[in-house]
Amino acid sequence: MSKMTSTAKYEQLLSDSDTDSDSGHAEPCPDLSSSIFRPYLESTNQSSLATSSADLSKIKSFLTSSSSGALSCLICLERIRPSDPTWHCSSLCYSLFHLICIQSWARQASDLSAASAAFRLPISAEKAAESSTWNCPKCRFQYSKSQLPKKYLCFCGKLQDPYSEDPWILPHSCGDVCNRPLSHNCGHFCLLLCHPGPCPSCPKLVTCSCFCGKLEDVRRCGFKNFSCNRTCSKPLDCKSHKCVQICHDGPCPPCKARAVYKCQCGKIEQERECCERDFRCENPCKNLLGCGKHVCERGCHFGECGGCPLQGKRTCPCGKRVYDGMPCDVDAPLCGATCDKMLSCGLHRCPERCHRGSCIETCRTVITKLCRCRSLKKEVPCYQDLACERKCQTMRDCGRHACKRRCCDGDCPPCSEICGKRLRCKNHKCPSPCHRVYDNIHYSSFRGPCAPCPLMVTISCACGETHFEVPCGTEMDQKPPRCRKLCHITPLCRHASISKPHKCHYGACPTCRLICEEEYTCGHNCKLRCHGPRPPPNPEFMLKPKKKKSNHPSEVTPGSPCPPCPELVWRSCVGQHIGAERMMVCSDRKQFSCENLCGNPLPCGNHYCTKTCHAIKSRSSSSVEERSKENCEECNLPCQKERVPACPHPCPKPCHPGECPRCKVLIKRSCHCGAMVHVFECLYYNTLPAKEQITVRSCGGPCHRKLPNCTHLCPEMCHTGQCPSPEKCCKKVTVRCGCQTLKKEWLCQDVQAAYRKTGCDPKDISKNQFGLGLLPCNSDCKSKIQVVHAELHTRKPKVSEEKEADTGKHVPKRKKKRERVQEVKQVSRLQKIITSMKWLLLCVTLLVAIIATSYYGYKGLLKLSDWMNEVEEQRQRKRYPPRI
Repeated sequence: MSKMTSTAKYEQLLSDSDTDSDSGHAEPCPDLSSSIFRPYLESTNQSSLATSSADLSKIKSFLTSSSSGALSCLICLERIRPSDPTWHCSSLCYSLFHLICIQSWARQASDLSAASAAFRLPISAEKAAESSTWNCPKCRFQYSKSQLPKKYLCFCGKLQDPYSEDPWILPHSCGDVCNRPLSHNCGHFCLLLCHPGPCPSCPKLVTCSCFCGKLEDVRRCGFKNFSCNRTCSKPLDCKSHKCVQICHDGPCPPCKARAVYKCQCGKIEQERECCERDFRCENPCKNLLGCGKHVCERGCHFGECGGCPLQGKRTCPCGKRVYDGMPCDVDAPLCGATCDKMLSCGLHRCPERCHRGSCIETCRTVITKLCRCRSLKKEVPCYQDLACERKCQTMRDCGRHACKRRCCDGDCPPCSEICGKRLRCKNHKCPSPCHRVYDNIHYSSFRGPCAPCPLMVTISCACGETHFEVPCGTEMDQKPPRCRKLCHITPLCRHASISKPHKCHYGACPTCRLICEEEYTCGHNCKLRCHGPRPPPNPEFMLKPKKKKSNHPSEVTPGSPCPPCPELVWRSCVGQHIGAERMMVCSDRKQFSCENLCGNPLPCGNHYCTKTCHAIKSRSSSSVEERSKENCEECNLPCQKERVPACPHPCPKPCHPGECPRCKVLIKRSCHCGAMVHVFECLYYNTLPAKEQITVRSCGGPCHRKLPNCTHLCPEMCHTGQCPSPEKCCKKVTVRCGCQTLKKEWLCQDVQAAYRKTGCDPKDISKNQFGLGLLPCNSDCKSKIQVVHAELHTRKPKVSEEKEADTGKHVPKRKKKRERVQEVKQVSRLQKIITSMKWLLLCVTLLVAIIATSYYGYKGLLKLSDWMNEVEEQRQRKRYPPRI
């Protein structure tokens, strides 16, 4: 019982997740980083971690995660408690796992590796099990089966089962100096206390030189490799130039100096880089060999060409007959035997006679072949591969997908599909190739379970100074680390300069407790507690809010605007009438009417509004309040102002302010002679003087008015009043005698004078009789008058009768034309009878033809039927002859 109590106290002291971050009675967590890093800081003469190297950041993150209880196993995603046996990867990732989880993981992975090796390689199961390997779940570093975790060791590996109840010792550590050999085999050891993660760089001071060896300096052993930032100047491989780069690590690059170099045979010169000075041209050598008869067929090369390859013993092309002492310029004769050289297939030999040149490339010997899956057997040429169209239905090693390869030889490749299963973190999917999940009952597996999600999620405080990493999927179960620094977030309310500072926290900053004192637009100040905006919480991690019952409800919500102003003020009516004010709340913008007459002048400026008190709408304002106001009534009376200048037309507009517009009514005025009508604007015509009005109305042409005493027109230009001197017309008029036999041309004024002498007024003479009978008749006119009178007596009655008939019966022209057409269309009775007989004869002929066609067609069909029956009977007789 005491052991369980001490363990509970120990876990409560080390883990921040077991206590409420808001409670003030929680015990403070001991700061283990100072004790662990003290030997390292003393050896480097540093006072704090702020000035230390960046190598300690990984260790500090592990310490923060361990002290805050945020360590989780990547395999089971459960929390790692201080009392749980663990194993850590000591290669790359330094991740911490439960010992039981990593042992199960390693066994499954090693069994998978052994089964895969025994299935694919010709080795026994025991040998495959001995050479099996397993990988780290996170960094995938490969371990052998002999390295399978069996013991619970501390981080430095010196102490087994390092459980201690001392709260000042880091969980899973021995508390002693790490003393592990540092990286780069410098010969020094780690000075930190037993710690998780990689060891930092060596802090010892050593004398070292730069990469090029020109400068020596005293530096930390972990950072002894440095550059002096000078020119390297090491001799390059060409032994002619030196390196021109800044002092660098590793070998110098190839020489890039350009110059003109010759090829190996010395025929071509090219400009090249020094590192490519030895090159070969594309021209053949063509130098004479030692025989003096043949040339060298090699490409560009150094040195001598050598002897002739055709000298000495020679054979025929197939190699069966040997010739000795044959000149090199004579071709070896063919032996005539079968070539019998092995072809490229490796099974058959060349069947041709001894020949020069290479043998046939494709062996065309027909053999019987089996396809790869051994389901098809066929005779094909030897060079041709045989493959069937059958798809392999064997399940691949994943146990989920078939092979589906055409003509598979049985060695199905691993499944190339992506697994895509949801990992235990529930945030990502498995990106590995398809594999089968391990079966704990039958121990059957080919590729093992899905690897855990390798991603890590960083959880930090609001300021970001204190943070630790947890496996993906466990971030929602972790609480943020405690930070002892002041909050660096500036308040967003108006009291930022006078607010009290607070410690770094997780989530939103606490609300301000001061009075708001925000000034309203009306001039009053808000008297509630500060309700300005608060900085948003850290979006990387959200804590579940605790349900707390509040006895005193808050006045306002933080981050909300100030409530409406509650002060009381005097406010006038909507019509701004004097003596109609009321006491109202300042924020209440409701308007009221005093029920008096409006009395505001109307827009016309001549009358006043007679409506009840209302809000006056401003024409220039576009706000919603102004748009909701009511306009004064409109003045619908007609305009009664006198126009300036004077005009007989009234103003067309209703009552309006200002002067009336110009009168633009169009008036018609004819010219003086009446031949043309002018259109003028009223204002323009009435403002002209009388003389200009007469000038404007003139058409500018002849008068066109008829003279009063004769039928001629006035010869003057368009003028006002009566035409001048109508009795002095100078037009020529034809004058005749009474029988109209004699005629002469007189001036119109002479004709008028002649009529006046006879006592007649020229105005009373018609146009047809003007000038008739003024000349006296002679002797020739009397005989003609008698003949004319006799003809007139005989013709007049007929003409009068025709006219009386025409006047008595007035017929339109279209009707007359229609009657004429009908008269032409009238035919005699005999013609009608002949036409009727023709139609009757045509109908009888058609009827007879139809009857005859029907009769003879029916007869023909009967004969055709009898003939077809006879043909069918003959076919039956031929097919089934009668038996005797």
